[in-house]
Amino acid sequence: MRFEENPRIVVIGLGYVGLPLAVALADHFDTVGIDIDEGRIAELQQGQDRTRELSRERLQETPLKLTSRADEARGADVYIVTVPTPVDADNNPDLDPVRSATHSVAAMLDPSRSSIVVYESTVYPGVTEDICGEILEAQSGLRRGENFFLGYSPERINPGDREHTVDRIVKVVAGENDAVTNELARIYSSVTSAGVFRASSIRAAEAAKVIENAQRDINIAFINEVARIFHKTGISVWDVLEAAGTKWNFLKFQPGLVGGHCIGVDPYYLSHLAKNVGHDPQVILAGRKMNDGMGDWVADEIDRTLGSKPSEVLVLGITFKENVPDVRNSKVIDIIRGLRNRGHQVTVHDPLAYPAETAHEYQVDLNADALDHRYDAVICAVAHDLYSQMTPEQIEQLVTETGVIADLKGIWRKKTLSAPLSRWTL
Repeated sequence: MRFEENPRIVVIGLGYVGLPLAVALADHFDTVGIDIDEGRIAELQQGQDRTRELSRERLQETPLKLTSRADEARGADVYIVTVPTPVDADNNPDLDPVRSATHSVAAMLDPSRSSIVVYESTVYPGVTEDICGEILEAQSGLRRGENFFLGYSPERINPGDREHTVDRIVKVVAGENDAVTNELARIYSSVTSAGVFRASSIRAAEAAKVIENAQRDINIAFINEVARIFHKTGISVWDVLEAAGTKWNFLKFQPGLVGGHCIGVDPYYLSHLAKNVGHDPQVILAGRKMNDGMGDWVADEIDRTLGSKPSEVLVLGITFKENVPDVRNSKVIDIIRGLRNRGHQVTVHDPLAYPAETAHEYQVDLNADALDHRYDAVICAVAHDLYSQMTPEQIEQLVTETGVIADLKGIWRKKTLSAPLSRWTL
């Protein structure tokens, strides 16, 4: 087999993962970014990135070609699939996006080229070869290992993280043979200063990705459980973690809501694999159960603090993490619904979330003027900079004289507030 010295690359899916990767690749190779969302393409062409991962200047200077048309991406040397892999209502892996993208790639393959199809989407071991490979062969009429080759390079983008960007992280690469692996190592090493790691197989690379976030999920679940325990004794888990963190080998995980489209999803891909091979995944699912129940537990505790009487409550933040606009799979909604189910009137404010997306995703209307009113309780659910930088006076102006301040993320713990206020924290 022979690979092009200057390959033409197509990145399928231009979200948090695909866009930064495509822009980085475009600095070195002829690169096309394709997304089925025509609105997304139009925004990017105007220099607007709704994910806020890239600046207007970066988008305006990139040579990346943008399109929503598959026929403009045919005959490339490398196809990189970066579409999301969510779970369904029963927490089973939903591979429809990756299947759909694979069908699209199959129509783009050129039998005269030795194309490589690389998957970055999080999957359980076997999906790339046993599911995607079969679709590519069936739909294209070409033979894997002869006309096209498979590769896997798990994404490691952390939304909102300006330190661990795609050009500064180690990229794991794996191909179906050594030549493919070496070619992927060459391509990816051009975009990251941290280098690449050659995994022993595609399955090993898939497995590495799925356990990375499952491990974090389990560790956070432990901290969430001890937070609940200490809460019953009147001890703040933040005080405990501050003390425990002075030991050199203590793992500094924090309690809270575990959502998003990685940590809150990937463990279900691992547990699905476990069940398929006849193993009962007790630890993995126990961690998921603990973390999935945190939102309603918080709602119950706030309701108890309010005396279980209908109250006006302000929730600050609805995105799945701080300083990002993404609301998908945010567990803040569990707090909101839990409070409403207990009879409270809930107002939601978020400076970064898009109102239309929030309304579509959760039927929640954001209130841009919410900070101009007073409430019986204020819950800081997401540690956006706007909230963490609030002065004691600004915080106090949000609540009634005997109101409740609920600081879920511990960002206000060291701010001195007026004595009559009731403070709730993990």
